[in-house]
Amino acid sequence: MGFHTPAFCVEANLPFIDGEALVINKPAGLPVSAPRKGGRSLDDYLTDLRFGFQRAPMPVHRLDQDTSGCLLLARNTKAVKRFGDAFAAAAVDKLYLGVIAGDLAEDSGTIDFALGKTSTQADGWRIVPDTNGKHAVTHWRRVSAHDGFTLVEFRPETGRTHQIRVHALHGLGVALLGDPFYGQPHPSGLMLHASRLGMQRAGKADIDAFAPLPQRFAALGFTDAGVAQPEPTDG
Repeated sequence: MGFHTPAFCVEANLPFIDGEALVINKPAGLPVSAPRKGGRSLDDYLTDLRFGFQRAPMPVHRLDQDTSGCLLLARNTKAVKRFGDAFAAAAVDKLYLGVIAGDLAEDSGTIDFALGKTSTQADGWRIVPDTNGKHAVTHWRRVSAHDGFTLVEFRPETGRTHQIRVHALHGLGVALLGDPFYGQPHPSGLMLHASRLGMQRAGKADIDAFAPLPQRFAALGFTDAGVAQPEPTDG
């Protein structure tokens, strides 16, 4: 299922929809909010996601512009508050898939170090390890390897800016493939995809959304085979 405007077509399906929640499969390259330099963003297409509702849905969290996959939107203001509280309480199960060049010596592990923001005139702003920064924890698991690349599953407990990207660089010792901030550009673009999103809700069915790996992953020989299912949340 896609949504369209005369000027632009966003190839996104709907992994989940009900009366208060909407999960879209955001394509890589589409920013969630309007960029300072101008250009299209998800904001331009929210009215196309009303699906019979008078009010347009509102994004509850963010994905980087070049990250694809599951993005949760709330369909009313009360849901915005509840979902925001669930993210703040780490009661949302999030599973990302990323690709790195090379292989890993271990099959799984946990990256646990705080992150802070730095800025220089030469390089602009970056997220870096910072003992005085915000607590950040990411669990990871090696899924498969193919032709010199490795597919890695990431489960972030926290939701810091660029958390997976910086934890990959400093925790695994290698940047995500195609990361222009912390690694090197690649023709495939940033190889990071929000594969699954799960949340328990009192009195309602759980949100359980899955966005299959996009073509840029398939071009490197990776599929969803071996990817874990979402774990139950405590929310």
